[in-house]
Amino acid sequence: MTVAVPSDRAIVMTRDFAAPRALVFRAWTEPGLVRRWYGAHGWDVVSAAIDLRVGGAWRFVWAGPDGAGMAAGGVYREVDPPARLVYTEAFDDAWYPGRAVVTHEFAERAGTTTLTTTFLFDSRRIRDLVIESPMDRGVAEGYDRLDDVLRGLEDG
Repeated sequence: MTVAVPSDRAIVMTRDFAAPRALVFRAWTEPGLVRRWYGAHGWDVVSAAIDLRVGGAWRFVWAGPDGAGMAAGGVYREVDPPARLVYTEAFDDAWYPGRAVVTHEFAERAGTTTLTTTFLFDSRRIRDLVIESPMDRGVAEGYDRLDDVLRGLEDG
């Protein structure tokens, strides 16, 4: 996974997956699949609600180590399967102020999907707080779990 900061307010993460983009898109938008992979090692999604339409809401709840918990949600702004997904994201117990706008672009070439995710924050200060956190490690660990889920979908 690569991580870049192309502007004062944005973080861009890019990762290739050995699966068609329709499967990668499904893994982001079907609650049963999200529960199987989304989150860092030791953090499991125990609830995933997805109303996949413009204006529809999403909400994920995680259980973590030593009884820790976390929840986040937002509203879908753009839904264009299997090419693009845009939504807001805010955590219940915000570890950074405000919310982010998250854009996923799914590009496929020869059966490999490149996922480019852009996080747009309210300010450079917030972007810097996030880039200094272990967010990239957590995302990378979740993406490794996603690899396993995608392999299972292709085999099944």
